Amino acid sequence: MPNIFPVDTLPRFTTIDPATIEPQLKQWLDLNRSKLKQILAEATSPTWDNLMLPLEEMNDVLNKAWAPISHLHSVLETDALRQAYNAVVPLLSEYHTEISQNETLYQAIASLAKSEAFNQLNNVQKKIIENDLRDFKLSGIHLPTEDKKRLAELQKSLTQLTTLFSQNILDATGDYYLHVTDEKKMAGLPPQALKLAVDAAEARGLSGYVFTLEYPSYSTALKFLKDREIRKTLYEAYVTRASDRGPAANKFDNSKVMESILANRHEMAKILGFQNFAEYSLATKMANDPQQILDFLYDLLKRSRKLAETEYQAIKDLAKATDGIDPLESWDTSYYSEKLREATFNFSQEDLRPYFPINQVLAGMYDLVKKLYGLTIVKVSDVDIWHPHVEFFAIYDETKALRGGFYIDLYARSHKRDGAWMDDCLNRKKNAKGLQYPVAFLTCNFMPPMDDKPALLNHDEVLTLFHEFGHCLHHMLTKVDYPSVAGINGVAWDAVEFPSQFMENFCLEKEPLNTIARHYQTGEKLPDALYQKILAAKYFQTGLQMVRQLEFALFDFLLHLNFDPTLPNQIQIILDAVRKEAAVLSIPEFNRFQHSFSHIFAGGYAAGYYSYKWAEVLSADAYAQFEERGLFDRESGRSFMENILEVGGTREPMASFIAFRGRKPTIDALLRHSGIK
Repeated sequence: MPNIFPVDTLPRFTTIDPATIEPQLKQWLDLNRSKLKQILAEATSPTWDNLMLPLEEMNDVLNKAWAPISHLHSVLETDALRQAYNAVVPLLSEYHTEISQNETLYQAIASLAKSEAFNQLNNVQKKIIENDLRDFKLSGIHLPTEDKKRLAELQKSLTQLTTLFSQNILDATGDYYLHVTDEKKMAGLPPQALKLAVDAAEARGLSGYVFTLEYPSYSTALKFLKDREIRKTLYEAYVTRASDRGPAANKFDNSKVMESILANRHEMAKILGFQNFAEYSLATKMANDPQQILDFLYDLLKRSRKLAETEYQAIKDLAKATDGIDPLESWDTSYYSEKLREATFNFSQEDLRPYFPINQVLAGMYDLVKKLYGLTIVKVSDVDIWHPHVEFFAIYDETKALRGGFYIDLYARSHKRDGAWMDDCLNRKKNAKGLQYPVAFLTCNFMPPMDDKPALLNHDEVLTLFHEFGHCLHHMLTKVDYPSVAGINGVAWDAVEFPSQFMENFCLEKEPLNTIARHYQTGEKLPDALYQKILAAKYFQTGLQMVRQLEFALFDFLLHLNFDPTLPNQIQIILDAVRKEAAVLSIPEFNRFQHSFSHIFAGGYAAGYYSYKWAEVLSADAYAQFEERGLFDRESGRSFMENILEVGGTREPMASFIAFRGRKPTIDALLRHSGIK
């Protein structure tokens, strides 16, 4: 490739010293404050070049400095790093509130928006200005001084609370383990999971087996361990993390943290003139009003609930018939679901692991995007990384032009946040000095390689990897030169899952699977008989999966729509009411799922979890074009890249979808993909 990735522009993770984070951050913030004064002093007649462009640069410099620190806090936390992180997060919150309530800056941008110069700007530049003016209003720029002061206090408190929420989950997850010495109790556990349990015990200086609450250990145990008591013990420990119940009751309790988060959000929304936080959140989303979202969610629930009930009854029938289990409990559901899959389709997710060695899956994924978009992905050496398992790749387009890069950190370990996610490291930016290439973080928590075996994924984990890589492509392939609307930035939150969910669809197609799936020992392609079983199981428990996501989405949205800080125990009451409407599975009283629901209490999905289903309407309908025209239709691939992946947050998502599909989306493809009539 002619363009080698400029590794000198990447962060130096191994040089980050927790002791220097606070003084460095203070220095960066003071420098930005000085820069802003200078910008405003020189922009007496505001233009794009003397006002907006310097602001973009100033904000990007700070983001670039903070991104690696924030990332390390998520993937390799230490006591010193946590202490430093907690010390500086309030400083960042104060700074951002200060900028968002800066009257002089607001007036300068408003003046530019009203000037003749505004009409000469391109659509991207106009969108940035419009976004800024919207965000100023959402920060209370128009309010009296006392209200602004209160908003600043609430925002600072909210930042600290959401950080504490995440740290409590991390601590609760890492604090627990279950030690088992009886080999007979390991019956049913797949070999790779068994080895993981042995290694976890040895790491603690113990004989026998250890299960943890890290997802690869916990989820595999729930699916395959025959011993019901161990399943119950692990289930209770997992669903009571960071709560007032379970083996660590009250030790890392998020109960008051959640109440405070909701109270802060509610008060902020009220000060800004909204009835509730749900209404406030929609100011930056595709959806127009709360009722539109509720109608959407309840319509899906109505369509899918009967199917989910039928699927659940099948699990209960099997548990009763095979082992006399009645009633079926939550710690039984995953186990008998897997037994039902085996009985119905004569295969298990574990049967697929030998065919999904991680390097082959990555190679197949990269081959897929080459066929779709003409992209080439190349590993880059000599990159400073935070863990030996981390790798860095550069991405080139069909003209051999460098487009960006990404770090990939795939395996679960201690002191790493649970789940899978993509985040930005560097944003695309073009100025007189040249082009800053966008860089993403791709993070998962798969079972690591063991002994002489590579990491082996199941099909669900392949879907997860493709999902997060879809986010990465959205970030890296942008052709927008201004950071605030490049890549994933500025995209309406209920459309941000569109490119990621789109990528998942290819994991059920034979041709991609021929390169994604190869036996780790023999190199054999996925046998057709096994592929046919995957296809036969395509709709396995899709109703249950749908209602589970709808339960989460309704709980989140109704919580932020109806929360009343004067009433006690609001969270559990609202969750219980939603479960009566939406849940099909039996949920025990001690379950405290909400205490570890990071998406809405610590992530960006507050009053926005519905976006997974909302965006899935877009992704399923977009994918339908490839089903109609051919899986690797280059014209469709080029159009998707140009109209969806490259435009960043420069236009409304519906306009982008119509530009690609030629019409507005319909729900038909989503229902068809879910096996719902």
